[in-house]
Amino acid sequence: MIQIIFLFSLLFLSEAAVQDFCVGDLTGPESPAGYSCKKAATVTVDDFVYSGLKMAGNTTNIISAAVTPAFSTQFPGVNGLGISMARLDLAPNGVIPMHTHPGASEVLVVVQGAILAGFISSANDVYVKKLNKGDIMVFPQGLLHFQINARGIPSIAFVSFSSPVPGLQILDFALFANNLPSALVEKTTFLDDATVKALKGVLGGTG
Repeated sequence: MIQIIFLFSLLFLSEAAVQDFCVGDLTGPESPAGYSCKKAATVTVDDFVYSGLKMAGNTTNIISAAVTPAFSTQFPGVNGLGISMARLDLAPNGVIPMHTHPGASEVLVVVQGAILAGFISSANDVYVKKLNKGDIMVFPQGLLHFQINARGIPSIAFVSFSSPVPGLQILDFALFANNLPSALVEKTTFLDDATVKALKGVLGGTG
């Protein structure tokens, strides 16, 4: 009987020692593993609530679209939990160009309008579908994917990620919005000099 009580005591203590959450301490630096934890005494319910996805993002830009994140930097309650969210606003003719999230898979649900979405597998197979209100699509981690407004009204989607810091790299910007020499871009993309320089001019690249 004493041994049983002792075992239950150890089990209780081990369970009590489990850390339920790690609200991000935004006053410190962010590492690849996220933020360090706030002291438990300073954690409040507001750390677990975020209202930033209520408002539409500003779509007055070159892509006529906006992504409003709820990552650990904006929503410290998701720090360390392996999840995050974002809001996607697409004006008529809006597009989220081909991009990848190196740190997370993505699930998208359309709540207004319609979105043409797709991704390309590592075998270069293409998966494209027009999504209407209520439809959900998953984009596997690290694969190139895109979203385009498929209706002449503002379209809205909410997305969830399997990481509080999913990362983002937009293909067009990676090629044409930095100082990568045009000669290298031409060699690696088979585009001619005039096209590369024109795209750099549109996206602000140099070189």
